[in-house]
Amino acid sequence: METFGEFDGALLVDKPAGPTSHDIVDILRAHLGLKKIGHCGTLDPAATGLLILLLGKATRLSEKLMSDDKVYEGCVRFGISTASYDAQGAVTASAPVPPFTLDQLNSAASTFTGDQMQEPPMVSAVKQGGVPLYKLARKGVVVERKSRLVHIYNFHFTDYIGPLGWCRVACTKGTYVRSLAHELGQKLGCGAHLLHLRRTDSGKFTVADAIEVEQIIQTPPRELLTRIIPFLKLAK
Repeated sequence: METFGEFDGALLVDKPAGPTSHDIVDILRAHLGLKKIGHCGTLDPAATGLLILLLGKATRLSEKLMSDDKVYEGCVRFGISTASYDAQGAVTASAPVPPFTLDQLNSAASTFTGDQMQEPPMVSAVKQGGVPLYKLARKGVVVERKSRLVHIYNFHFTDYIGPLGWCRVACTKGTYVRSLAHELGQKLGCGAHLLHLRRTDSGKFTVADAIEVEQIIQTPPRELLTRIIPFLKLAK
């Protein structure tokens, strides 16, 4: 019977805005002295929230855990469209924002629930011909992107103080919430982009159980063992 070490498992991290998901992996590799570490589901550098890190032999479970459904909370800024569909991209258009009500926003957002084909943004890590789209976008190159099937379980706004709307999205893996924000803005005729994004859940895991990166750095590796979810528990 295969045996597993103390560090063969998952660590739930609350990713801050700024570093890439891979940066967080590098921080953990250096702190724990482990070469074999991976993550389940990339978060954009500006995004925050739940990042599942797999350590040691648990990296083989990456595909299984990455396929889990996700939940996000975000803030949409109406009236301004950007090239990347989020606040990091160049402004491409602006328009007056009608006096929406929360009910009107939710009525429009509800039309995006269910199965849909979603086109990845040009500013994304999706590869075309082996080249990440964001590298082409930096050169001003725009190419056709292959749409992929995603499922939106729920897309609704919890508050709206024009031009900002706070929303919650439950969806399948691979869904771009910033694409939803952009498409909603197009549908409403005023444009929009995603101002902030936070992943709160991935499958059965929640950011409430995650540890912040600064706390990880300040904690001796062996003291982090109590936060590591064992391989056998993950594999169930």
